[in-house]
Amino acid sequence: MARKNHALSDEGSMTTALRNALFARFPARTGRYWNVLVYSSAYLSLIAMAEVVIVSALLSLPPSPAAVVVGLVVFAVYTNDRLADVDTDAVSNPEQAAFVRRYRDELYVLASIAYGLAVALSVIGGPIALAITLLPGVFWVCYATDWIPGTGVHVRRLKDVFLVNTIVVAFAWATTLTFLPLAFADGTVTIPTLIVFAYFFLRVFTNTEIPNVRDIDGDREIGVLTIPVMFGVERTRQILTGIDLCTVGLVVAAIHIGYLSALLAFPLLVGISYSLGVTSLIGRYENERLLAKAAECEYLVAFVALTFVVLLS
Repeated sequence: MARKNHALSDEGSMTTALRNALFARFPARTGRYWNVLVYSSAYLSLIAMAEVVIVSALLSLPPSPAAVVVGLVVFAVYTNDRLADVDTDAVSNPEQAAFVRRYRDELYVLASIAYGLAVALSVIGGPIALAITLLPGVFWVCYATDWIPGTGVHVRRLKDVFLVNTIVVAFAWATTLTFLPLAFADGTVTIPTLIVFAYFFLRVFTNTEIPNVRDIDGDREIGVLTIPVMFGVERTRQILTGIDLCTVGLVVAAIHIGYLSALLAFPLLVGISYSLGVTSLIGRYENERLLAKAAECEYLVAFVALTFVVLLS
């Protein structure tokens, strides 16, 4: 009996050791997967696909490859942007810069394949869909580089120009998110379409400037002028809160005039309420990196709210 108990004890010890080893590996593996998802910009692709679903619901558009195309384009553009800015990002975001340097070749290949697939799929939607798919890439060249392809001429990159940098990003993505699914559906531009475009323009503007609070020291050092660099953290919080409230006004006005149903407007208002909560923490929450990631999840919050609305209606 004693020998049996000793054997059971040994077996229990082995089981405990194995369990501890597995749990010790789990966080490390989870951390690696998280780094790949975040530092490669893959998570932004998922968010962008959710945004396209929201647009399609708001404009009553049929399912199409638009969400996949936008997801691929977002991955390609943001991955290339991180590759181009890896040296300057070493100041403001050293962990991401280290990841990009380590997997530079793989990221180049994946970004190229992603944009190639996006362009190939966009052909299904016709020439307008193709042009819209190419638009973010063209804007990125002007935004992130200081040369004009084929000319050898160097100009000031738009990323360094105050307000123009954020406006370019907001315009490019609002255009792509709104008009690409419309192009796939052969739809026409209506007032509700323009309202949806304005909504995403304001949302992208806000969510572009929130990460700039985290990067304020690095941006100031390399000469990139953003709202936090120009006005400081507290004034930035006030400005972005004002933009959030303007977006609320836009949605409420659209409901009142009859261009947007209250049922479909509800997820948008939920998302903006979430954004107001995140914006209120600017300068008051120490983990600015986490705050920036939380801001980007606004669309996921709106997507979840939209899913509940659809299921319950």
